[in-house]
Amino acid sequence: MSRGDREAATGILKGSMRDNYTEHGVDEYYKKVGATYRNPHFPGVKNCLFLWLNRWWRMRQPHVDSKKFMVFDMACGSGEATVAVMEWWQAGREAHKSRQGEHEDDSDTDKRARPNSSAKARMPPPIAPDMPVPCILAADPYTSQAFHTRTGLYCHPLSFRDIAEGKLPEIASKPVGAPKSNNSSVTPSPESSMRGHGHSPPANEAQVIEMVICSFALHLVEKPSELFALLWELSTKARWLVILAPHKRPEIKDGWGWCKWDVDTWSECRMSDPVGELLEDRVHCRVYRSLNT
Repeated sequence: MSRGDREAATGILKGSMRDNYTEHGVDEYYKKVGATYRNPHFPGVKNCLFLWLNRWWRMRQPHVDSKKFMVFDMACGSGEATVAVMEWWQAGREAHKSRQGEHEDDSDTDKRARPNSSAKARMPPPIAPDMPVPCILAADPYTSQAFHTRTGLYCHPLSFRDIAEGKLPEIASKPVGAPKSNNSSVTPSPESSMRGHGHSPPANEAQVIEMVICSFALHLVEKPSELFALLWELSTKARWLVILAPHKRPEIKDGWGWCKWDVDTWSECRMSDPVGELLEDRVHCRVYRSLNT
């Protein structure tokens, strides 16, 4: 089991992650490469998340009450999921600007290259300036330096066990250990959080996290009892769980606080049903809806 088994990339000691885990062990491996880790499956991760976010935005955006929504990049690695979310939102803002300023005549429109159906499905919807924007939370016990280098944001060194015990990271624009603001009533723009500037107060645990994204990591929780504890705790704090992996592990069971979600029909389905899943560039994406928020 691994985060990925393709050819070697920056921060990967050998081409096969199975070999890395066998030789070094999971903990020692990520201690060695944590500062430079890269997931070579980023194109598939990005495409899956663009498809998911497009569908989620279409179905959920009118129901997102606040002007921001929280995305928790759990076991964030070097920030592949965070980068995808940021690029999706920024592309949506650009699409809105382009539509507002579009004055081309029919002949100009005909000359433009038309995207194929799969590319069109991944194109973010136009996102107006007054629409909710994502605030990133990030945690990984090994890769905080790689995450900050790539995203400009800050990652807290929380493990799966820490999260299962109820701990959550602060908004990722705030450096770990930075002093808290004396004026708790002032909250910086979520857009500054996206860019990694300014300081944000700790995440309000009473506010529901809109989605937890776990990319190429959740299968590393091998004991069912530990996986149950983690997922149940998350189900009390988050609305959606998005799992990205090169396979369909780990198995999530009924009674763990989540139901499997069919992205196509936007409805609950059986845990064993393969319907409504996403598959892009050999990356599987499964979505679950919390039963506790």
